[in-house]
Amino acid sequence: MGAKARVNSLRKFLSHAREIAQIDVGFRLWDGSTVPDDLPADAFAISIADEGVVAALIKKPKLETLANIWVSGRIDLHNGDMFDLLAQKPKVRSREIRKNISKWLAINTARKFWFVDRGGPWPLEGQEQDRPSDGSREQNEKNIQHHYDVSNAFYALWLDKEMVYTCGYCTDWENDIDQMQLDKLEMICRKLRLKPGETMLDIGCGWGALSIYAARNYGVTAHGVTLSSQQVDYARAKAERLGLSDRVTFELADYATVEGHYDKVAAIGIQEHIGVANYPTYYNTVKRVLKPDGLFLHHAITRPAKLDRKKYEKKTQAFKLLTKFIFPGGELDNIGNSVLMLERYGFEVHDVEAWREHYQRTCRHWHDRLLANYDAAVAEVGEVKTRMWLVYLGGCSIAFRQNTARLYQTVASHKRRGPSGLPPTRADLYRPAPD
Repeated sequence: MGAKARVNSLRKFLSHAREIAQIDVGFRLWDGSTVPDDLPADAFAISIADEGVVAALIKKPKLETLANIWVSGRIDLHNGDMFDLLAQKPKVRSREIRKNISKWLAINTARKFWFVDRGGPWPLEGQEQDRPSDGSREQNEKNIQHHYDVSNAFYALWLDKEMVYTCGYCTDWENDIDQMQLDKLEMICRKLRLKPGETMLDIGCGWGALSIYAARNYGVTAHGVTLSSQQVDYARAKAERLGLSDRVTFELADYATVEGHYDKVAAIGIQEHIGVANYPTYYNTVKRVLKPDGLFLHHAITRPAKLDRKKYEKKTQAFKLLTKFIFPGGELDNIGNSVLMLERYGFEVHDVEAWREHYQRTCRHWHDRLLANYDAAVAEVGEVKTRMWLVYLGGCSIAFRQNTARLYQTVASHKRRGPSGLPPTRADLYRPAPD
């Protein structure tokens, strides 16, 4: 079977598929031809670098195949990004597409490419890290450092100026990422009702933004813990630079080994890493270190619950990719179980707030900033990791928009008799922002 015959067959199939689905996206093929023939140079299009791409997708039509092809640059987007691709939704129902697509043309095209070598490279093969955490420090450290110890300089290219790597908070939907993250830090401090002289534990402290903000603006003494060595080094240097080393400390430690007692505890984006089987350790640890009249703020990504537990526990292809190559050991709770676990382990839940749409915008900002700094990112961590992070950040934004992923902030305290000590309304949370 000749190369020209294969290209012609693929062109016929792509033209047919575009017509049936009524989509406008074009295609640029490895021989220089386009679908349609008169595709403008500035049109949004998918480019395919070699015929091995088609062969690989036919032989193994899975997201993991596509991910390998994407990070190696063998398939790419021109004059747009993945959000433009998402906007190219078919104008007809998928059921109608399946009904009207030519099965003969599809099979004939697949047959022509079946014996074509899939080519390469395949940079993700052999890099899988997909294993839930067993709760040990060693496993937690391995998982955390896989994701966070990529490069501080890389993260600085697309995070906000304070290096906050969790969901921002929009007081206005049009706010930029710097404002969103400052407003998030402020809202966390307000929800914890921080007061001068109090102590705060920051579990999974990242690059130290929350601990430093709370010390500077609320007069607390903060202690942050993380298993990322690069984050600890950065946070300690920042605290010293700002003259806060006497009130803000950072430790390379597993959260479960923390000692002492604290007036307030914040866990911002840590539960996603610890594994469902280790939730008892997580909640018991917070209960152990939180003073009897203290407050706990739990901030975590979740996913919607399902009627059937077995269906809930089944991972989608997309989530399997995430835990293999981005967040090893990652598992998500649902908000119902989070509240159940808090009550089961001796907490009273005072407030639950949904931030799904805030995280959609946060991830979109991150994606766009990384894309704008693409060349610098490639120089820092290489093209494979840069392209992987682009699709991860964009995919997360899409998941939050489509409501397949969610995020909640939950405020709780030790269960006790009598008054909780909290204000009667939420009005104190929404007072004017500080100057």
